[in-house]
Parts: sequence; C-alpha cells; structure tokens
Amino acid sequence: MKVEKYTFGVGDRFAHQGQAQLQAILQARNGGVDVYPVWNKSNREHLMIGSKPDDVRAEADAAVAALAWEGTYYVDADHIGLKSVEPFIKASDFYTVDVADFTGKAADPGAIEAFVKEVHRYTGSLSVPGIDRPLDLSKEDVYTAARKFLLAMQEASRIYRHIEAKKGRANFVTEISIDETDTPQSPVELFLILAMIAREGIPAQTIAPKFTGRFNKGVDYAGDLAQFAKEFAEDLNVIAFAVGQFQLPATLKLSVHSGSDKFSLYPIINRLIKKYDAGLHVKTAGTTWLEEISGLAESGSEGLIIAKEIYLQSFERFAELTAPYIAVIDIDQRKLPQPKVVAGWHSTEYVRALQHAESCPDYNPHFRQLLHIGFKIAAEMGERFTDALRANQPSVSRNVTENLFQRHLLPIFA
Repeated sequence: MKVEKYTFGVGDRFAHQGQAQLQAILQARNGGVDVYPVWNKSNREHLMIGSKPDDVRAEADAAVAALAWEGTYYVDADHIGLKSVEPFIKASDFYTVDVADFTGKAADPGAIEAFVKEVHRYTGSLSVPGIDRPLDLSKEDVYTAARKFLLAMQEASRIYRHIEAKKGRANFVTEISIDETDTPQSPVELFLILAMIAREGIPAQTIAPKFTGRFNKGVDYAGDLAQFAKEFAEDLNVIAFAVGQFQLPATLKLSVHSGSDKFSLYPIINRLIKKYDAGLHVKTAGTTWLEEISGLAESGSEGLIIAKEIYLQSFERFAELTAPYIAVIDIDQRKLPQPKVVAGWHSTEYVRALQHAESCPDYNPHFRQLLHIGFKIAAEMGERFTDALRANQPSVSRNVTENLFQRHLLPIFA
C-alpha cells in the first residue's frame, strides 16, 4: 500500500463528524488540492471515551459511502505499541508506531557496534542536497544516536512485524513517531534514525520527528518561526537523501503531530513542501471536538448548557484532566474565567472566548486548551452529549467543515 503525497489526519472523539470532516476534504479537492483523509484515534482516547477501533472504521466507511468518496482513505491506529496494537488489527490500515518509552534506552552493545560499522562511510563531512552546509557526522555522533534511538527502532521493528504477520506487508501504511522525545532531532540524528529504520527492514512511509518550539493542544505554535523553518527544510532534505541512500520507500514523508491550529506555521510548511516537491501528513484531532463545543454553544438552549457544564467540570477537575497532557498544554489557571462568570455568558460570549481567532479580543487560549482536554467530561455525559450533537448537527457540522477547510487544508496545501 503506497501512501499518497498529501494526507490529512482527522480525529473525531465521538464519531459523529465523519461526513463533516470528509466534506472539508472534498472541498479542498474541488479546489485543486489532491489530499486524502486519514481518520485517527489513539488507544488512550478509546479508553477514555469507551469506544473501539471498529467504531472509527465504521464512521469512515459510512462517511465515504454517504458522500460518494472515490479516493483512497485510511484509518490510523494512532500511537500504538506492542501492548496496545491488537484491537486495531482488523479496523486499521495505517499504524502510527510509538516507541517513545524505548527512546534513550541503550540497545545491546553488539548491535550498537554493528550499526556504527554499517554507517561508518557517512562519517566526516556529509553533504545533503538542499542543505547549504555539510553536516558534521563524527563517530561519536553515531554512537550517541545509536544509544538513544537504536533500541526504539528495534522495538518499532517488532511492532511492524507483528502487524505484518496479521495483515500482510502490502495492506497497511507504517508511520514511525519520534515526536515525544525531550529534544528536537538534529538533521544528523534524523539521518541516522532513518538508517536504523532501514536496517530494521521497516518500510516506513511517514515519520514524525520532534520540532523546536511547543505544539500545544488546540492553539498556535509557540516558538521561533525562523528556527522551525530551518528545521523543517532540513528534515525534508534529509528524508529525500536518506530514501536514496538506504532504499527506503519513495513515498516516505514528514508527519506533523498536534498539527491543528498551528496557523503561524502553515505558510512556512506550504512554501517548503512546494519548494522541495515533498509529501506531507498532518495529524489533527482535538480541533474537531472544539468545533463541536462551539457549535453546541452557538445553538443556545441545551447545547449552551452542556458547553457550560463541560467547562465547569473541567475547571473543577483541572489537575486530573491536565496530568496526561502536561507536556503539550500551557494553561495559566489565573487566566481561566471563573465558572460563575461563564455561567452567565450568552452564546456569543462563549463562542468568542473559545474560537481560535487571534484578532478577537475575547479569545482565551487558556479557556480553549482546558476545553480541548475536557472531552472526558463529555464522554461521561453519554447520550446526553451525543443526543445534543445530533440535535444541533447543522451548526456543528458547518463549524467542523469550515474550520478544517478554511483554516487548515487551504493554508497548508493549496
């Protein structure tokens, strides 16, 4: 299975927005953007909500049938490991292999020595087409990278082989995720990681490195835009070079995780993928959930009551909800509106505080981030929440489609 040049990941916490998400993809394609959908959901989200991987497949299939989509589409087993992959085998055909727990742990010394010998010819001054200066690659750099990443890539191989044995080599796409590490990978490290992936025989088609700056949930990028542009361009060129050096799949491309709402990055990404004629996968999830809340609040009545209750409980359960996401949120509790204030808001006030519009003086990124991780509260509401989604589907769907099409797909790919 060969992945297309441009793919776009859409997460849907409650499996009600598949058609609205696909409608955004269709609008992009009608505008000349050749992009393909990937419905993604992690094991953690399934556990928190009480859903199953088969639910994501059913949602994707139903959306495709309803809108007469004729292109390829995928269902991503997001951030899986060997312990969590099994329930995804039947439903998924895209696997984001997460080996963060193995990064920084040393592989067998013999394996490290063998890898160092295998890549010895690249040490010294390494010229990568597209990068204006040679990369310094010392023997010690190779040892350091091997000690940090080789065991993780060996684990990625074990996960891949498990999936391959169940599904067959040609029936799924493999992504390797290394974005949940302490520091961004340098061009040299990425090159060596790709050498390890090739050594392990993993036909990876997307790779998600860690970039500089913060990719906080549901809000814009926080960091040095010039440095991000430099790293992104270098990563694109290293991947292209490594494909030829290590006989990796020609379809191998960058994947950007927590990619939603990073509006300041999209012009940079758009310019560079076109400059280097490179593929790209962008993964989003929580932005659709936030548009559901926005749509409910916009509708007033019971929808607004539910939106307010979700915030109230999220505020009260702050420590519990933020704990799993502490590395990807930046919420100043002092800047969160008090629940009694929110209780008095009209629809417009709630929506203006929530919707990601930097030019709006009422936009509150702290309020937005807390609601982003508050989907557990909605899950606990059960049918009361999903019934509200169905009752207000026109406004919710409109928000979901417009958000993905206007604020994401066009700026990234068009």
